[in-house]
Amino acid sequence: MKKITFLALFICLGVVAFAQRRVVCCSKPSATRQFAMLASSEKFRAAHKNPLPIHFQSTIGTAITYKTADGKESTAYLLKAKKATNNYVLVIHEWWGLNDFVKKESEKIYNDLGNVNVIDLDLYDGKVATTKEEAGKFMQAVNEDRAKAIINGAIAYTGPKAHIATVGWCFGGGWSLQTSLLAGKNAAGCVMYYGMPEQDVNRLKTLNADVLGNFANKDQWINPKVVAKFDADMKKAGKKLYLHQYDADHGFANPSNPIYDSNATKDAYANTIAFLKTRLK
Repeated sequence: MKKITFLALFICLGVVAFAQRRVVCCSKPSATRQFAMLASSEKFRAAHKNPLPIHFQSTIGTAITYKTADGKESTAYLLKAKKATNNYVLVIHEWWGLNDFVKKESEKIYNDLGNVNVIDLDLYDGKVATTKEEAGKFMQAVNEDRAKAIINGAIAYTGPKAHIATVGWCFGGGWSLQTSLLAGKNAAGCVMYYGMPEQDVNRLKTLNADVLGNFANKDQWINPKVVAKFDADMKKAGKKLYLHQYDADHGFANPSNPIYDSNATKDAYANTIAFLKTRLK
């Protein structure tokens, strides 16, 4: 009798454990996590050629430290407006990390927009990759709670009256949208370069900003099918998506990328500046 009872208990515990594993394994990961998981694919890593060297030294950019929502601190790169303004652009880096390309591009955005504050966030907490192997490890290691704490800390740093636009590429493209979602009523506009869209329509309904999407038709991962679903989801959510799709590949806007496409980059950048100018007046 004891053996039968023990066997029944063992079977019962096994069923419970299996059910728990099934829930964990079958639960859908977040959009940002789905993109990070791509780094486990050799094909995805191989598509990201190691970046060509870019060396940039700014005379106006400065490093800052601010408190994050998890009780820690984060460093960022600030381009401060010449005159006091509540207009901010929060920039989120590619899967390489906060490197000189991002800083150089941010200063270009800063100069072309006029009087605006630009803050480059660092979701890698100081780590910068120079090889695709490093980039894959860093991207996969990002803790979403920590990333959101960094973003929320930056939003708090801008102040309660801030008008916040966001820009990001690749890994940062998806996080640009997430940053605008986290900014709530302070969100003023979102620019995504070939990043993973949010796939929860109910979350998209909470978005307080229009989105400009610069996507690549040759992208094997954030491909035209993914982009079409994002377009449909934004319509369902009652939100505005300005969609630009180029006959280029993932990473086309980074001149340190061997697959850099200058024509697509120029057009995407012109649309980005025009979009941001109308929302950061």
